[in-house]
Amino acid sequence: MSCAICSAEAELLDFALAPRSDTLALCPTCHAGASGAVEEAPHWQCLHEAIWSTDAATQVLAYRLLQALPESPWARELLEIAYLEPETLAWAEAGMPLPSDVVHRDSNGAVLSAGDAVVLIKDLPVKGAGFTAKRGTAVRNISLVQDNDSQIEGRVEGQRIVILTKFVKKSG
Repeated sequence: MSCAICSAEAELLDFALAPRSDTLALCPTCHAGASGAVEEAPHWQCLHEAIWSTDAATQVLAYRLLQALPESPWARELLEIAYLEPETLAWAEAGMPLPSDVVHRDSNGAVLSAGDAVVLIKDLPVKGAGFTAKRGTAVRNISLVQDNDSQIEGRVEGQRIVILTKFVKKSG
């Protein structure tokens, strides 16, 4: 037998897909990712095939793993083109944390809310825009990235950019 996600021939571990009682046989790497935090690694390229599986349980876990990789452009693109039947999508989303469970905190641990003002605590090169956002720059009326507690969005020099929360502190 092989892993339901990556097809690796390895010692397999059962993984239950909440809230239903379906289980998948997973290799240790996929089981660890499904059980905890998923970090960007070449191993997860297997999700390109898993999301298109004919097995609903495999699609559900592939969807959840892709959602856990919000900073990976390839994962975001794959989620945009993937199609899950409505009942399969509902199952996949039912076992995921709600956006309200995500709490954005600045570099000092202060809770950030949409509309807050922050100050950059480090010079940040802005990829694709050709400028550096300087330390001390105020960013007003921020937006929160709903599924990623380490990212906010705001306007700097007229451009809307994504900023990591570890590089900002809340103003006043």
